[in-house]
Amino acid sequence: MDVLVIAGGIPGPDDPLFPFTEGKPKALVDVAGKPMGQWMLDAVSGAKHTEQVVVVGLEEDCGLHCAKPLHFISDQGGILDNALAGMQRIQEISPVAEQALVLPGDIPAITSQMIDWRIEQTQGADVDFDFAAIERDVMETRYPGSSRSFIRLKDVEVCGADMHVVRPSLVVEVELWERLAGARKSIFKQAALIGFDTLILILTRSMTLKGAEKLVSRRLGIVGRATLSPYAEIGMDVDKPFQLEIMRQDLSPTSSTS
Repeated sequence: MDVLVIAGGIPGPDDPLFPFTEGKPKALVDVAGKPMGQWMLDAVSGAKHTEQVVVVGLEEDCGLHCAKPLHFISDQGGILDNALAGMQRIQEISPVAEQALVLPGDIPAITSQMIDWRIEQTQGADVDFDFAAIERDVMETRYPGSSRSFIRLKDVEVCGADMHVVRPSLVVEVELWERLAGARKSIFKQAALIGFDTLILILTRSMTLKGAEKLVSRRLGIVGRATLSPYAEIGMDVDKPFQLEIMRQDLSPTSSTS
């Protein structure tokens, strides 16, 4: 499966990570001895099921490398434009590709095993968008201080993850991408974008995960599916200094979990 890494964006002075990035892309900030983005590309390199890799938001001379064929696209100015440009490039590279794995540039704790698991979960599935989620106990057991936002359904309490499988042909659905991009950092916004009535059902814990999956598919006009991940690492993105410190400690050569 082809992989899209959305690594664009240079934190500005008002961003909490600005002191650590100093005008460079967040994906290049040092985490335990190497750039955050390199941790991710190392995981992609070692995965059995990954093929072409497209990185959006970095230049070819950024210093990152991958064992799989690697393509760079410069930053397009925003998360939506970067996602669309990356999907278009994947369609050019692999015109018949049915699925692509989409990652942000800031989940450095992922491993090759996790990537292969994610791909294996969706191979052969006729879905447009496979959304990953993580149960609260999985996330908080692995990263007790991560401060994730959770949503409680009738049968499970989850936070959103950052490793999704998308049908590349959805690139033409610009409005859909706009809505998803606007809600990407908040599980509550993700719930609200599919309707106030749905949000009420969620807040009153009247909806199961499967029920939410079906309703999201109908409201967004896609074939969607939710997959629960046993790996907290795919939801541990770095947005704030304390999360960066968690990753530096977690991936340090002296860490017992690395």
